[in-house]
Order: sequence, then structure tokens, then C-alpha cells
Amino acid sequence: MDRKTSLIVITGPTGSGKTGIALNLSRSCPIEVISADSMQIYRHMDIATAKPSEHEKSLLPHHLIDIVAPDEEFNAGMFAGLAREKIPQILSRGHIPVVVGGTGLYIKSLIYGLIPAPPRSQRLRAYFQSLREKKGAQYLWHILALTDPLSAAKITPNDSARIVRYLEIIFCAGLRPSSLHEEHAFSTPRYDTRIVCIMPDRHSLYSAIDSRVHRMVDRGLVAETQKLLAMGYDSSLRSMQTLAYKHVLRYLNSEIGMDDAVSDIQRDTRRYAKRQITWIRGHHDSGSYCGADDACKLILSWIDDR
Repeated sequence: MDRKTSLIVITGPTGSGKTGIALNLSRSCPIEVISADSMQIYRHMDIATAKPSEHEKSLLPHHLIDIVAPDEEFNAGMFAGLAREKIPQILSRGHIPVVVGGTGLYIKSLIYGLIPAPPRSQRLRAYFQSLREKKGAQYLWHILALTDPLSAAKITPNDSARIVRYLEIIFCAGLRPSSLHEEHAFSTPRYDTRIVCIMPDRHSLYSAIDSRVHRMVDRGLVAETQKLLAMGYDSSLRSMQTLAYKHVLRYLNSEIGMDDAVSDIQRDTRRYAKRQITWIRGHHDSGSYCGADDACKLILSWIDDR
């Protein structure tokens, strides 16, 4: 590598076949995967997070999987730090690091670094969340639009988490998030990155998601959730309130039947995939968009050009 380390990224919505592409790629060249998935970091959470199987991991080394407990804090900055340690280690073995995952912020933080922002204020966050509950998300977005119109223009009124964080920065530190973005610019990548974005057609993607949810249930999703509870992991944990787990918890609490739980998991996973697609299209305009069939050929051509 002359000036910048080369880095290949395979991203796409959940259910788009990213792991399969990496496995196919490993048959032709010596790669190791750095997982960029915000749920696969958790130990004991295997079925609902669609982790690669033990057999798949024996065929292709995967890093940054099973690194924290479900009740431990983990964020994009921590991911970027660990991933940057792994990349030279992989290269030292004569292998090629390939980042694989659909958590956009993880990938962006690795390539560009994170914007230095003020620390969180629990008091302010609680206030804005209370305001949202009383007057609605649109009201909070309107406050943001008055104080930082550039930031408001980039997000929807339904993006409550980001609106609360932006208002927290404005009122806690007296800074506009848009100004922080301009200063950081995200213009100088740390790596010579090639990004392939897997984009199946919507019908195929949703069909794959629905089928995968049924496979999760057949593999023991309910038993996995029960095991996590028995290990002492509270149902209110952030990790336990994501996609599949929260609906299985409702089933275990006799709030809904199993058929409804499966249907709700499928619905929420499809919505999550849609949000991932929106993120990818908004943040990876220089990426190469293709289906799974063409991804390996494209990546192999990149490797040959190195």
C-alpha cells in the first residue's frame, strides 16, 4: 500500500446476501472479514442477529463479532477504533481486510472518523423526549428548523433520535450541528476505499427477509430469547428491544400470539431494510451499486488492480 491503506467495503440492507458474497469471495482470494453490524457485536445473541455460523467462520475469519455482553455499552467510535487495529493485523498476515455489514454509521466512522461533538446531557435529553411525547415529533423538528435549518432540512420530522441529539448540541453547547458537519466535512477518507452496495430489487429483498424470519423461529429464536432472560439480561436493555427480540418478548409476556410476533418481526425488518437503503444512498454516492451476482466479479477486479 503506498499512500493510503486499501479497504474494501461490502454493505447493503439486511437480508441482501452480504455474508454469502464474502464467502464466495474467500474462495478466490485470502480475505478476512471485519463485521460492521451493530447487533452481531453482542455475545449470546446469535439467531436474531443472523450471525455467520461456526462453519462459515471456520471457512472465513470474522472479526468484531461477539465482543461485548448484551448489557455493555458499544458505539461507532469504539467500533472504528477496534477496526483500525484489526486492519494492519490482517494485512500483516498477507490477507485482505474486507468490511462487511449494514450499520452505516460504523462504516462511515471507520472511513472518515467521527465529528467531535459535546457530551450528552441526560437532563436535556429527558426534557426534549418529554416535549416530544406531549407535543409530537413535528414540534421538535420545528424547533430544530428555527435554530439550525440546514440540519433540519437533512432529516425527517420522524427521526426523533437525531432531532433530540441535535437540539441537545444546540442548547447544551451553543453549537449548530450543521457547523460541526461543515468543519469536519467528511472529505478526507482515512483509507483508499472501494465500496460495493448490494441492492436487490425490493420484492426479492422483502421475500428474503420474510423467509429468514421463519428460519430464525425454526432455529430457536424463542428459546434464545428465554435463555437471555434466564442469564439475567433485562428486557428493557437496548439490545433486547431491537427487531426480533422485542416481539418475542411480547409473545413470552402473552401480549401477542406467535403468528403476530412473526408478522411484526417481518414488518419491522422490512422497515429497517428500507431505512438502511435510504442511509446508503444518502452517504455512499461514490459506491458501486449492484446485485449479489455481480459483486464478486467487481471486487475481484478491484483486488487485481491493487
